[in-house]
Amino acid sequence: MRYEDGVDVLAGHSALLAIPAFVPAFAVVGVVLAIAMRDRRAERREADAAAKADTDPDLARRKEN
Repeated sequence: MRYEDGVDVLAGHSALLAIPAFVPAFAVVGVVLAIAMRDRRAERREADAAAKADTDPDLARRKEN
């Protein structure tokens, strides 16, 4: 392979061939992160609802009946 003076090679063909391998990997990481964030929000909502139920006397009375 010969390069002429004044020619900058920014990426070889091996870097271009690696792009299709990284795009799906980044997509999978994005999906996993989105699911983890959604689950953490759901757990936080459930914990808040449980804490509210423990402190709400009307709700506690309704559960007893």
